Amino acid sequence: MKILKIDHLGIAVNSIDQAKSFWTDVLGLPHEGNETVTEQKVTTAFFPVGESEVELLESTAPDGPVAKFIEKRGQGFQHVAFRVENIEAALAELKAKGIRLIDETPRIGAGGARIAFLHPKDTQGVLVELCERHD
Repeated sequence: MKILKIDHLGIAVNSIDQAKSFWTDVLGLPHEGNETVTEQKVTTAFFPVGESEVELLESTAPDGPVAKFIEKRGQGFQHVAFRVENIEAALAELKAKGIRLIDETPRIGAGGARIAFLHPKDTQGVLVELCERHD
């Protein structure tokens, strides 16, 4: 498996509109716009930082994964996403190493990226996302 870089850090928030002022007005990061990913019950907003990004995540439904995360842990850091060269090969390698996969096969995430999540019980409590993009 070849990890190319940290693609983004996911931050769970109650409201992107309320949270984005910190990232734009205080830190001066550009806001690239919002995108709703209906299948994942989430709206995302990306803020580029060098070769990586900060992703704010707002749930679009009370039973969505981000809403459940906030209910359990509050707003804050939700996941780290690593960009990989080949997501299928990465998933096969991790599965062979005994890592539990939330996604056995990649799905489409924000920005058209192919994504898959690893189970936090096998990653010291951190939700890890693998992401394959071809810019």
